[in-house]
Order: sequence, then C-alpha cells, then structure tokens
Amino acid sequence: MFALSACLPRTLRALAVALLLLAMLGACATAPGTGRTIFTGGLSEQGEADLGHKEHPKVMAQYGGSYDDPELNAYISSVGNLLVQTSELPNLKFTFTILDSPIVNAFALPGGYIYITRGLLALAENEAEMAGVLAHEIGHVTARHTAERYGQTMAANVAGAGLGILLGGPAAQAGGTLGALLVRSYSREQEFEADMLGGRYLGRAGYDTQAMAGFLSQLQAHSRLEAELAGQPEKADSFNIMQTHPRTTERIQRALEQAGANPVADPMTAQDIYFDKIDGMLYGDKPEEGFIRGREFAHPLLKFAFEVPQGFRLYNQSRRVLARDGEGKAAIQFDRGPKDYRGSMSDYLTRVWGARARLSGVEAITVNGLPAATARVEGRRGTDARLLAIRYDAATIYRFIFQSDAERTAALNRPFRETTYSFRKLSDGEAAALKPQRVRVYRVRAGDTPAGIAARMPFGTENLKRFLVLNGFQDSVVLRPGQAVKIVTE
Repeated sequence: MFALSACLPRTLRALAVALLLLAMLGACATAPGTGRTIFTGGLSEQGEADLGHKEHPKVMAQYGGSYDDPELNAYISSVGNLLVQTSELPNLKFTFTILDSPIVNAFALPGGYIYITRGLLALAENEAEMAGVLAHEIGHVTARHTAERYGQTMAANVAGAGLGILLGGPAAQAGGTLGALLVRSYSREQEFEADMLGGRYLGRAGYDTQAMAGFLSQLQAHSRLEAELAGQPEKADSFNIMQTHPRTTERIQRALEQAGANPVADPMTAQDIYFDKIDGMLYGDKPEEGFIRGREFAHPLLKFAFEVPQGFRLYNQSRRVLARDGEGKAAIQFDRGPKDYRGSMSDYLTRVWGARARLSGVEAITVNGLPAATARVEGRRGTDARLLAIRYDAATIYRFIFQSDAERTAALNRPFRETTYSFRKLSDGEAAALKPQRVRVYRVRAGDTPAGIAARMPFGTENLKRFLVLNGFQDSVVLRPGQAVKIVTE
C-alpha cells in the first residue's frame, strides 16, 4: 500500500498532525492524589474501573486465587479501607485481596483492586509495614498511574501515526515500539509519587511512616538471600517486588519529606495484632502444587516423590519443577506429559515427545515398578541432554529432562541415574503425612539464641539465614526473653 505521505500535499499533512495533537489535548485529566494534570488518552475513571473488573479474574487465575482465610482477609481489608478513607478518593470502592502465592509481591489494578501475596505478609514485621505496602498501592490508584501509562502509549502511537503521515510506515512502527517501552513498568517518578502518597495516607491513619523504608530494607534482604540460594547473587533484584517497583530507601525518605509526612506522635505499629493474625498462615507452596523438602520434591495429592542430586536446588513453578546446580552448568526439568497416550514409553519418546529431536540410545527401563524409557538428545556441541518418560498410570506420564555442560556429563551420570530411580509412588499414609509449612509466632525464652530458635525450622543449613531475614534481623541481633519472633514449621 502507498504511505499516506505520498498521497497528501504538505499542507494537508501538517493539518493532519495538528488535528491529531488537538485530539490529544482533549484527553487530559487531573489526578486526584497529586493534583497533577496527566494525559489519559481518553481513559475515564469509569473506564479504569471496567478495566480492573475485567482483569481481576485473570490475576486470580495467575496467582492461584485468594488465600482461604476469611478472618485474615477481613483484617487486611479493614486496614486497607482505613487508609482509603484518608485518601483523595474515600468514596471509591476498593477491593483488597490476599493472593494464595508464596511469591513476595503486591500490586494494584485500576479501579481500586489491590493485591498482596501471603509471601509478602510473611515478611512484614507489623501492621504498619503491611499498611505501608497497601498505602503505596492505593497511591498508584489515586494518582491514576494506569491511566497515565495508557495515555503515554496513546501519545506515542499518535506521534508514531504523525511520523507515519510525514515519513511513512517505518517511523510509525518505531513510534509504536516507543509506546511499548513507556508502559513496561512504573517509572521512578510514579513510584516516587506512590511513596509520597502512601506516606501521606500512613501518617493520616496514625501509623509509623518510617515503616515504609524499614520494610523495603527487609524486602531487599529477602531478595539477596533468594538470589544467593539460587546461585545468582548478582541478580537479587529479579527475586522480589523490586523488579517491578524500582525504589530505594533514600527515595522513600525523600518522598516522605516531600509529602510532609512528619513523624506521628505515638504512632501505631501493632505488631502483636499483626502477629496474631498471621500466626498459622500457610508458608511456601500449597498442597495442590507439591512441596520442596530439601532435595526432595513430594506431591501429597498426586502421590509421587523424587530427589535431585547433592548440590542442586529445587524451584517449584506452576507447570514444572526445576532443579539447578550451584555452578549453573547443569539442570533438571520435571513436568507432566499429555494424557491418554496408550503406547509404550519408547514409542512415546520417539513418536511424540522427541519426534522432532535427534534421539539416540532409546532404552526401555523400569523405575520402581513403573514402565519408563530414556534416550539421549543429540544437541548442540558442548551440551548434553537426556529425556526420561515414566508412565505413572493409564492416564498420566511424568517426564524429566537432564541437561549438563559436556564437561560435567560424566561426573553427573551416576547422580542423574539416582534421581531417575528415586521417582516413586507414595502410599496413602506417606501422602497424608506431608503437611504444608506455616508461619508460627514464638516467644523467646531465657537462654534462647537465634541459631537455637532457627533449628526448629525445616530448611536445614539455611535455617539461620531464613530466620534472620524472616524477622528483619541482623547477624548480631540479641534477643530478649518474651520477644515475639516468626518461625516456620511443618
């Protein structure tokens, strides 16, 4: 097709651009929280509410639904609604949801939909810290940041269209790409505004405004620990909420100062109330997703278990289980194959799963009484891979992929074989004995030490590190008799 620029005289092209710019000017609004004029691209407040309502079910599905604890949900909603009453949109109906996920995260959808995961609740030390998270997300709503990001996209698209009119199609495509970059995540300025507004709401509600900065430090300590345990200490920002919320303690303090969030006389922290509410809350994976117990993965509902080699760390994901070695040179992937394949496992490997791969050494084996087959994948030089398919029952096939750098293949031959033959069915009694981990509140006794209390937790060599991060403690912490601390038990 001909570009519009080839069809319009120069004066008409300029007029077209002017009309586009005039249309943009008519889509501005004042953000209630900040009083700042923003370009919304025509997205009204009702449009935001409709968008939030439409996306809410998708969020629930992605995060495994809401956490089934009516009392805890009511408590979080009561704190959230108290904060809303101090905001510039006290009449907007907000919906607060605890997501049943161990991931540490919180976010907002337009129209007043606020989400916080139980993984984040487990880290918070008191009600003020949890309220600070909610207040920050409320700030994103009252500042209409979603509408602003939408407007930025529209502006970029309009600019791209204008460039397309003047210069042709490629420039228009570049404009569209720019629009996508603008809305990838909240900008630092928007995060700053959300912190400023969150601090304002916290102070008005009587909470300790410094809880926002204090909890950020704990979130960062948690992300560093997770990255360290994953063997990727340089990627700490990828392991928690900071990936989508770029913030620093210094910027939060500056936001609090700009908001005029002066220290509150006798501020609320409400640790005892908060600890009472989260005592017994599920921690980590839920039974529907299976449990990681050291080097073993066990599923109480599907009734199977297997163990990965020494030095590998397990990661439970929604559709698969991964295990990686500490050097990043070997990995194991486990998942469930398609249902209703009735042929042999060797045929499944060659005709279905590995039909497009170059397989060699196809071998039928038996794994703890279960028919199975394995084969080597001829892949790129320097990397070795092996497939393993196990028929659990008439309708279920489980699959492993063992991968390693060629230099490590010989050394991992036996450990990978041990993982293969560790796969087994669980008896009803074994499955029933698998219990989820839960947050418990423990009162320090005379003579207790951090290491001694941490020994009650189920993480083995990671116990002390996890205990310190869970409670926001430094290595040098000195505990007081009667002090409430969080631990994790089964």
